[in-house]
Amino acid sequence: MNAQTHEALKGKIWEIANRLRGPYRPPQYRLVMLPMVVLRRLDCVLEPTKDAVLRQREKLEAQQMPEAAMDRLLGKAADPNRKHPLYNTSPYTFERLLGDAENIAPNLVAYINGFSPTARSIFERFKFADQIEKLDASNRLFTLVKGLASVDLHPDRIDNLQMGYLFEHLVMRFNEQANEEAGDHFTPREVIRLMANLIYTGEQDVYKPGIYRTIYDPACGTGGMLSESEKLILSQNARAQLALHGQEYNDESWAICCSDMLIKDEDTSSIVLGDTLGDGRTRDGFQGKRFHYMLANPPFGVEWKDQKTQVENEHKTLGLAGRFGAGLPAINDGSLLFLQHMIAKMHPHADGDEDQPGSKIAIVFNGSPLFSGDAGSGPSNIRRWIIENDWLDAIVALPDQLFYNTGIFTYVWLVTNRKPPERRGKVQLIDGTRFFQKMKKSLNNKRNEISEEQIRFLTRVYGNYRDGETAEVQINGQTETRVISRIFENREFGFLKVTVERPLRMHFEATPERIARLDEQTAFANLAVSKKRKDQAQVEREEAAGRRQQDAIRDLLATLEGNGRYRDRAAFDADLTRAVKRAGLKLPAPLKKAIFAALGERDPDAEICRDGKGRPEPDSELRDTENIPLPPGTALPLPMDFGPDKPNDRLIAAFRDEIDAYIAREVLPHVPDAWVDYDKTKVGYEIPINRHFYVYKPPRPLDEIEADISRLEGEIAGLLKGLIA
Repeated sequence: MNAQTHEALKGKIWEIANRLRGPYRPPQYRLVMLPMVVLRRLDCVLEPTKDAVLRQREKLEAQQMPEAAMDRLLGKAADPNRKHPLYNTSPYTFERLLGDAENIAPNLVAYINGFSPTARSIFERFKFADQIEKLDASNRLFTLVKGLASVDLHPDRIDNLQMGYLFEHLVMRFNEQANEEAGDHFTPREVIRLMANLIYTGEQDVYKPGIYRTIYDPACGTGGMLSESEKLILSQNARAQLALHGQEYNDESWAICCSDMLIKDEDTSSIVLGDTLGDGRTRDGFQGKRFHYMLANPPFGVEWKDQKTQVENEHKTLGLAGRFGAGLPAINDGSLLFLQHMIAKMHPHADGDEDQPGSKIAIVFNGSPLFSGDAGSGPSNIRRWIIENDWLDAIVALPDQLFYNTGIFTYVWLVTNRKPPERRGKVQLIDGTRFFQKMKKSLNNKRNEISEEQIRFLTRVYGNYRDGETAEVQINGQTETRVISRIFENREFGFLKVTVERPLRMHFEATPERIARLDEQTAFANLAVSKKRKDQAQVEREEAAGRRQQDAIRDLLATLEGNGRYRDRAAFDADLTRAVKRAGLKLPAPLKKAIFAALGERDPDAEICRDGKGRPEPDSELRDTENIPLPPGTALPLPMDFGPDKPNDRLIAAFRDEIDAYIAREVLPHVPDAWVDYDKTKVGYEIPINRHFYVYKPPRPLDEIEADISRLEGEIAGLLKGLIA
């Protein structure tokens, strides 16, 4: 079907939807139109064999055929070539429903109930039965059925791909009316085609005649990624045997996906309804199963609070034996959880072993998974786990304004445990941000699209696997030659985060102003706070005693005022101890700490403050960190117990020389009294893809800028003269 016909079809469906105005607000159109379009699609498929099915049903009922056998035989009557039965045993079609306008509501219910069991389960998820009475009461039902009866949705005229486009357009329009996130439901088809082309590049086995392969999408929406994958493979290998699997939590999207699968005669039981991560009511629908290829556009920038309990429990109890052992991302973005989930479903891989074929993943992310999280955090540890296991194959940066619900830049990650020898130990980064064309008409935030030629070009860049490959791109209307492919060793994304301490230096002085600061110290203020609650007299006695103790401490400190400023905490501590002893007071450690805080100030010329063992105390305000790149030749995985709060003794033993050399070279020349707190050393991983493709452009010469300013000033002066005149 050409673009003009497709646009006409979308316009016709939307014109029919607008007939609902009145009893329905535009955001509510979806409650009616999505199931009605699916119903009309099925009606067009089954209408040619309707009479044959009715005759077969009458014959089977007369023979008192068992229900299970009837389902199979009625399915064969509708289409003898189908593996999964699809039929309708009611006497109605859309045209026949129009013949009895007075009873159209009960007849439509009977029509829906006449579908084969799988089709009925789809309509149950649409909850369309709840709308029929409302439509009938508002005199909209007949008009709606009549309008859709004039729309031919038979697969001979509109194939499954075009039908997918139509559904996605409707979902987007309805979500736009409701101000919802359209991208929660589907991905632009050109993005899916790019992902499919990338994931199957270099996959020779998938093009062998008769090969069996499984494809999985854990957030399948309306099924676009599954359909595009199937289309791409079958276009080059018609004899491939493909099993499509998916999971979706949205009822409408699940129903649309299943209806598409049903019409294509594929197993709808492989599309599971529920929350992939697990929300306490539903869970992973494919526990223990593995897949050859996996594609997904998980919700990014979306909180996973509803799944928090289940995910954290699996993380703690199963560790790396479960799906989320590498770490947990920030609660406001659960996209990395989906990637861990998919990695858990990879087939094991062994070169030359057909029983361990390995798997390949393509997943769309925003920029957050590239760099969010500090060293040792959940996101950093997830990246570390993936890269140190040599699973990250490539990342392709996509243009902005490509998705319907967001204008941000997005990235396709390719992850696999079966890298070819030349790719092992390395990651390819591809800058595809300049490969787009402007759309003639924007759709929400989507103003750009990737052409088929650009998809093929980016796929070739990935397949070429060349470091430094260049291309001519358009930048601010100018053609420039830019590097678009870079290849890095895995270790180049890792670094050691080293904590550098500097000694605490303070002077102390018992002036009235500093003594008054004691009231701001919690330990000192709490002396006059009673812990009693019920006995008021006891409360008053305790508080009075506390105030007397406070006064005694103030008086004690005042005796040190004449000693002037102490530039050595040890000397001040010694005099304070003697004064306390003379006054017959007790000074617990918290109170002494409060006095040091109130009477002390940082002073770079003071002596170093030391602990009881004579070691310098670190100054938290001067604490800094250094990110030290992993040196060439670093063997991965690093010698460290994986995960936060784990011992790092083996890590320090392996890198102590590199850390000390870096500190001696980069830190000590500037701050000679610094030292490293080795116990705080952590491993971090980030992927600064934009930095690797950044091209510095020096500012224009000053004389050119001055000339432009002078010219503009002259133009402004001329305009002002015209106004005055």
